[in-house]
Amino acid sequence: MTCISFNNHIYLVILLGSQKGRLMLDKSYKNVTCSTCLVRRDSLFANFCDNDTEHLNAHKTCSYYKKNQSLFLDGSFPRGVYCLNKGKVKIYTRGDGGKEHIIHIAKEGEVVGFRSMFGGEPYSMSAETLEESNICFISKDDFLNMIDTNPILRNGVMKELSKELSDRALALTNMAQKSVRERLAFSLVLLEDIYAGEEINLSREDMANFVGTATETLIRLLKEFKDDGIIDIHVRKLQILDEVGLRKIAGIH
Repeated sequence: MTCISFNNHIYLVILLGSQKGRLMLDKSYKNVTCSTCLVRRDSLFANFCDNDTEHLNAHKTCSYYKKNQSLFLDGSFPRGVYCLNKGKVKIYTRGDGGKEHIIHIAKEGEVVGFRSMFGGEPYSMSAETLEESNICFISKDDFLNMIDTNPILRNGVMKELSKELSDRALALTNMAQKSVRERLAFSLVLLEDIYAGEEINLSREDMANFVGTATETLIRLLKEFKDDGIIDIHVRKLQILDEVGLRKIAGIH
């Protein structure tokens, strides 16, 4: 066993029998430097100058999160914001019967948790990791101070809030006017973008909660899509084979 350093991470190399070896992330090493973060270009901090980036780096902490680990819960008060360096997070609410409704899946580069901060009210939703994740945290006071002093960040936040309003309006329209089959096709197009060309790795229950249907209905429709050659299924992972066909079903032009 030996250690090597790569892209500011420490890895353990473990030789297994006849295998050449494999890299395993030492999960006790969590720090990510903002200046070398590859996903910062997709975040609210993309256009920061060097001084702003150094300031951001000095006021954030990084942590490793296991799968299904909570970032914040409905009813709790915001302590700060979370920037995803690696992994994906579901933002969800619960209905009266306790059933989840996933309203957003955040990917690498996204900042979550800042929307409730401005109203000074508790979170109206919860956030939980969908996979092993590395996430940076910026305290509420530090983030609000950056917004007050940095017009680039302030404008970026305003654009994000405006985009969210538009996305929520579209989601409500889809729920009200589209069939479950159409909503599933629309959701798969969104997931294809979120997973950026990788196989979609989402449990059937989470996918059903994202689409807004029963798990049994989702499984039946996925089989129909597979039989039609639109998707392929590898155990729980999905591969999009015909995005044009999905867009046609979803009514996306």
